[in-house]
Amino acid sequence: MTTGTLARHGFGNTERAQRLLGDPALAGLTEAGVERIGETADADDALIGLLRVAEAARAEGSQDVSALLAGIDASDDPGARLVTLLGSSVALGDFLTRHPEHLGAVEIGARALELPAEEIRGTLLRAVGANPAAAMPVAELAPREARDALRVAYHERLVEIAVADLVAADPGSVQPAVSAALADLADAALETALATARASVEGHEGVRLAILAMGKTGARELNYISDVDVVYVAGCADVAVGAPSEGSDDEMLGIAAALCREIARVCSDRTAEGSLWPVDANLRPEGKDGPLARTLDSCRQYYTRWAKSWEFQAMLKARPAAGDRALGDAFIEMITPMVWKASTRESFVEDSRAMRRRVIDHIPSGEAERNLKLGPGGLRDVEFTVQLLQMVHGRGDETLRVRDTLTGLARLRDGGYIGRDSAAELDGAYRFLRAVEHRLQLHRLRRTHVLPTSPTDIRRLARGLGQDPTQFTRHYENIRRRVRHLHEEIYYRPLLVTASNLSDGQVRLTPEAAQSRLAAIGYRDPRRALGHITALTEGISRRAAIQRQLLPSLLEWFSEGIDPDLGLLAFRRLSDRAGSAHWYMGLLRDSGVAARRLTRVLSSSRFVGEELEQIPEAVRWLSRDEELHPLSREGLEKEFDAVIRRVGTADDATDVLRRTRRRELLRVAMAHLVGIVEPREVAHALTAIAEAVLRSGLRVAAYTVALEHPEARFGEGAGELTTHSACAHLGIDFAIIAMGSFGACELGYSSDADVQFVVADRGAGARTGELAVQVATALQKILNAPSAGADMKVSADLRPEGRNGVLARSLASWKEYFTRSAETWERQALLRARVITGGESLVTDLTAAMDLARYPSDGLTGRMRRDIVTMKARIEGERLPRGADRARHLKLGRGSMTDVEWVVQLLVMDGAHDHPAVRGRTNTLDSLGILVDEGLLPRASGQSLGAAWRLAWGIRRALFLWKDREPSTLPVDRDELRAAALIILGDEGTAAGLEEDYLRVTRHARGIAEEIIFGESGA
Repeated sequence: MTTGTLARHGFGNTERAQRLLGDPALAGLTEAGVERIGETADADDALIGLLRVAEAARAEGSQDVSALLAGIDASDDPGARLVTLLGSSVALGDFLTRHPEHLGAVEIGARALELPAEEIRGTLLRAVGANPAAAMPVAELAPREARDALRVAYHERLVEIAVADLVAADPGSVQPAVSAALADLADAALETALATARASVEGHEGVRLAILAMGKTGARELNYISDVDVVYVAGCADVAVGAPSEGSDDEMLGIAAALCREIARVCSDRTAEGSLWPVDANLRPEGKDGPLARTLDSCRQYYTRWAKSWEFQAMLKARPAAGDRALGDAFIEMITPMVWKASTRESFVEDSRAMRRRVIDHIPSGEAERNLKLGPGGLRDVEFTVQLLQMVHGRGDETLRVRDTLTGLARLRDGGYIGRDSAAELDGAYRFLRAVEHRLQLHRLRRTHVLPTSPTDIRRLARGLGQDPTQFTRHYENIRRRVRHLHEEIYYRPLLVTASNLSDGQVRLTPEAAQSRLAAIGYRDPRRALGHITALTEGISRRAAIQRQLLPSLLEWFSEGIDPDLGLLAFRRLSDRAGSAHWYMGLLRDSGVAARRLTRVLSSSRFVGEELEQIPEAVRWLSRDEELHPLSREGLEKEFDAVIRRVGTADDATDVLRRTRRRELLRVAMAHLVGIVEPREVAHALTAIAEAVLRSGLRVAAYTVALEHPEARFGEGAGELTTHSACAHLGIDFAIIAMGSFGACELGYSSDADVQFVVADRGAGARTGELAVQVATALQKILNAPSAGADMKVSADLRPEGRNGVLARSLASWKEYFTRSAETWERQALLRARVITGGESLVTDLTAAMDLARYPSDGLTGRMRRDIVTMKARIEGERLPRGADRARHLKLGRGSMTDVEWVVQLLVMDGAHDHPAVRGRTNTLDSLGILVDEGLLPRASGQSLGAAWRLAWGIRRALFLWKDREPSTLPVDRDELRAAALIILGDEGTAAGLEEDYLRVTRHARGIAEEIIFGESGA
């Protein structure tokens, strides 16, 4: 046969194929047989495998292969089945080459899927010399011989199953039967492994051991090669199942654990005959940390008191697989009622989400689109959807209490919980994906769920399913897209369907069923949520029609947020306000990014939801990252200036300042929640907003005062009176010093803006002080007047002499005060001070004067250090609210923000004279870094202090977003803690984890602060 003919028949390496066909071992092969080989999944593999098997059979003398070779061209002949197997599975071809005496396994055909489980169990037990009729079968073969015998019997049965699978006209139609047969084979292997283990473990006669199959094995949905998940339950052989045992169970459980370990070795150890699969017992109570085997009573106590919701979801598929059947049945009887009550547990939603995240996290980078099992639109999406619906509705409908996915899907369809069309489509998708998975694993009997990238591998996979590569790839991609969409169709869309638009194949849930479904995914008030959904979707308007398209996705995304109820309520209010705008519904429909982000911010922040009601056009920012990035101070000032120039009155200008500040706070909050900016960038952005508002507010205030003094034209070149020229018109140079968190660029959403006002004479002479006080008063009046949203209070209480001092001080007076009269704490406060307005010479003079006051020329004197220690002790004793938990106060508490800031300030004041690098930095974290770099603070201490400060700052800001008010203490309420954890840490955040982290890092930071501030004694 020519190479061209071989190529047309499907061979890749035609020269090799031509050479192999001339081998005497294949002398009986006809031309029609060669054509038949070319039709297999991989003709080259089939031909090589056939030659190897034929040579091995002749050498062994165990099988006359001439009949097989001659019958290859007949579609239902054993020879045709053999080459079909060899073209799909190199691994099983290797097995038949080692054991040609088992070639008869290819003859069984479709009957392989109909063999009773007991017959398979008996075959494997007899292979190791165990009596299948015995209550506790024990292998008679030596351990190594038994393991090899088990593997040979197992793979012979695997050949039978694979042949029946591969010769089926429709792989999807036989897939459930193939998986069930593989699960029965796994059961038999576990039983045989237990019989082999008994032969090696002394005292086994006194132990009952039940092996519960979990996961795919338990559901009888097993793959060709997969971990086999199990749970072991043990009992005393001389005690009836369920009866209390006398005395300690320790010895019995020790023997049971030895049996369990030996079972795992029997199945997973590699011998000359290979291995079977790993036995995974990590789904047992307490997982890897728990004992391998427990008594039935111990299991009952664990699942009653300690088990998480996902553990009950896992038990949905549990069934007795091997060992003591009565004990296994008793376990299932005990656990079943708990499984069907699990969806009512408080942690059900959180645990389900955590399980789903773990699934996603297991996908290696770059494999998501090719992962049949875990990727989006993959097998796990189908299984998770069906299981969740079973858990929700199975409480009241016992027909849904089945283990396998396809039967569960059919029962959900028959019960009206899934539409007929959706169920049929999902059934077909699941069968196809499982068939692809089986073909992938059969080739080398390797545990894989990832589609290959090699064209050769894709070609073999496609041909094994009766498709060409292009058709297969297109079909696979379509299936995945549909599965992702079907999740919404099945789970969420029935919540929207009303009687008026019910069509064939759609589901109308009863109000009770709809509320159960909403509760299961995290809605705390499902009745009210259903009311919101109805209000959004009822009617025949275009808006209602688009909402019906959007809400399935939005409901799921809300359910993944911190508070689905909050998100849905805010969305309804926002839609009531903006829904009639043509851009609003269009944006949500056409921009998946904007819609997804909107659900996140609305379900995470009461502040953002309320602000969006007032500024609905801000929703547009969510579609583009650049729109969410906070504006710079310079950019904001340009906008303020441009608008203020056009307004007619100072009141109008004030309104512009307030509205724009409110808008920019919203922008920063949304960017914060969707992760566009890091927390430190948030602080800088909020500070930039405050600076821009103050600088522009100063112009408006000076303009207001100048209008009251039309005679005042002391400044040079004042020209026409505008907000720009107002200070010059008055003949003053007005400086604002930002203090505290404002000066340190550490502002929060609702932080006060602490300032000092300093003025220099630029022509006003004796009236300078009077005019400056008027400007400062006007500025505070403009910015401190109550308004909606998060107000920014401008406070000058940190000025020299405090509230008793003059509001705006002259430069000379300010210098004199800090030279002669300032207390140590006032000099310390200047470490976080920055001049944010004023003429160049005034800024220079003020900064130089501040440096003289805050950086002592010879470091801290003994008196100054005592002042700092005394003041810190006083703050801890007097300013901490009565009854407050010192360990939980976020600002003044143990190891929190104030502790860190005072450590930094003490070290800076003491070291600045010898280390100029530490000067001029007002930010706490920046200063910490420089102190470490300069050797003034150990690196480990700097990292600990920084971690405590960042966490306390982050919790305060997160809780403001969540509650629209900033708390002073770490909450004890678990919902509030969880909200803060999710905002700060993302999906992995938990209430317990955040609380533990905070208490740990602040405790460590407090130890460092005590040593540095108070001395080693911590006095």
